[in-house]
Amino acid sequence: MRRKAGPDAGGVVEADLAIDPALTAEILEGFIRTEVKRTGRASVVVGLSGGLDSAVASFLAARALGPGAVHALILPYRTSSPDSVRDAESVVGALGIVAEKIDISPVVDGFTASSGKVNALRLGNVMARARMIFLYDRSEEHGALVLGTSNKTELLLGYGTVFGDLASAVNPLGDLYKTQVRALAGWFGVPLPIRRKPPSADLWPDQSDEADLGFSYDEVDRLLWLLVDARMSRDAAIRAGFAPAMVDRVARTVVRSQFKRKSPVIAKMSMRSVGWDFRYPRDWKT
Repeated sequence: MRRKAGPDAGGVVEADLAIDPALTAEILEGFIRTEVKRTGRASVVVGLSGGLDSAVASFLAARALGPGAVHALILPYRTSSPDSVRDAESVVGALGIVAEKIDISPVVDGFTASSGKVNALRLGNVMARARMIFLYDRSEEHGALVLGTSNKTELLLGYGTVFGDLASAVNPLGDLYKTQVRALAGWFGVPLPIRRKPPSADLWPDQSDEADLGFSYDEVDRLLWLLVDARMSRDAAIRAGFAPAMVDRVARTVVRSQFKRKSPVIAKMSMRSVGWDFRYPRDWKT
């Protein structure tokens, strides 16, 4: 953290999002190996969208477990960009991982035929959950874990679908901001078209993450680092150069999306309640 002066004294703290890519990759690859091994599994399945996050997650998993232990699913909808499929296939080719392509259109269209007309946001949620159906099905088929691809920016802002793209068994990217994932992608040599294109969940034509959010990842990552990692106050963030309206909006979004980052709250009725008192580590054994 670079500190110009103490924020309480009216100074400014600058966000420090720099990472050591080699060390970061080493830590995250070890994390994947350890967490997969703890469950008695040996492989992962990952939804490969053609975007930056799923590409980096796939690179990490292939390096951690070997290409043969990574089963990628390319899951386009009929309106998905052909470029997204092409970019996903370029990652498969670069890594030599196992992959299959499944058109989710019949599943999504079957839902809309039964439920009636839905708007773009609701349809995007259905797509995200339909993709997760296939990922968890293949995880059962292959005895694998579902590898998460959500980064820290998305998790803090709640920019994802509950039981959709936010679902996973193990997530190596959840403590890296989007700009840090981008730096890791450059170090890995993720195909250039993926690194250059505007971030998009590709849920509808011309959809853009940054347009949905209302600010760039570079900007919001710096603000989130100050508010979350440095635990700075609203006033200190404003002194750092952020507009009061943006600080308030981002802080409010983080609070309101907390439910997406937590397991369902269980009403406590006994001496030992799941999630309250009955809590054990992932690898707990009798």
